[in-house]
Amino acid sequence: MYKLLGGLKDYLKSQDIVVDSAVFRMHNLFTTALLMACSLIITASQYVGSPIQCIVDGLPGHVVNTFCWISSTFTMPDAFKRQVGREVAHPGVANDFGAEDAKKYYTYYQWVCFVLFFQAIACYVPKVLWDVFEGGLVKTLSMRLKFGICHEEEKNSKKEVILDYLLTHVTRHNLYALRYFACECLCLVNVLLQLYLMNKFFDGQFLSYGWRVMKFSELAQEDRMDPMVYVFPRVTKCIFHKYGASGSIQKHDSLCVLPLNIVNEKTYIFIWFWFMILASLLTILVLYRIVIVVAPRVRPRLLNARHRAIPIEVCSSLCRKIDLGDWWVLMLLGRNMDPMIYREVVSELAKRIESKASQR
Repeated sequence: MYKLLGGLKDYLKSQDIVVDSAVFRMHNLFTTALLMACSLIITASQYVGSPIQCIVDGLPGHVVNTFCWISSTFTMPDAFKRQVGREVAHPGVANDFGAEDAKKYYTYYQWVCFVLFFQAIACYVPKVLWDVFEGGLVKTLSMRLKFGICHEEEKNSKKEVILDYLLTHVTRHNLYALRYFACECLCLVNVLLQLYLMNKFFDGQFLSYGWRVMKFSELAQEDRMDPMVYVFPRVTKCIFHKYGASGSIQKHDSLCVLPLNIVNEKTYIFIWFWFMILASLLTILVLYRIVIVVAPRVRPRLLNARHRAIPIEVCSSLCRKIDLGDWWVLMLLGRNMDPMIYREVVSELAKRIESKASQR
């Protein structure tokens, strides 16, 4: 298992330069690694061992197993509410009496590993876009000053380079910040779209899947119907037709055990909870970004809250002279520079911008 999933640890390594928020990384890195791990586990379960075992008399077992796996199996939804062992053989398994409309066919279990893989790719797209848009700006500007262990002359020269850049490019970073905020919005759209598509993929059963699982334990024993068995049945039926000795068509009704669905049901209950948490966090994050964009008065308070060593007066004076993009660059620099050096840079920047404005 370690050999199978060991390569995913690279996604979870800490970054030397931080150019995004924690929620953004949870979507791009952790969710990508999670979905990729689930895809690999289900793929291994599907192709190592037998994902389906069918019981049928008079026919080779491997032939029926292969046929039922590549075609589809079905259950009778009304049979889930009947008593197992007396009215039905297994949950959802009953005599069909030829009623095609009463059958519920299951074909999606063949595609789960591929769907999870493409979901993982979709979650990684915002990070790729932001890496292209960001272009290594913060890494270049921070100049390895995350730890202030250097000679005084070297530190002063690097500070001067940073100040020259910031003074020269004042009001020119708005597109830089808006692109990042757009990537965060793309994360929220991606999660909501994936929830909708997973719900369609599972015939409208996914959005309420987690709630039904939580309520399942609260019901009385005689009223319980396991929602995981309804979405991922463990025993289904399959019809196999063949020609008899006289050329007549013979119908073979078989029971099929799907051990792969044991893995699927546990995987998707975890995915449901994670996606609900992630959608909530991303919604709060997007609302927070909207407040930052439309309410400039909160920016100096946020700058002061993140870096207490900088007086609120300095933050207020500076934020009145710079735009949203410049403020965002300063916030990112604060995460990637030594606090003392950063305070000196911001204080000096505020003085020079104020002096430049008074000269004009």
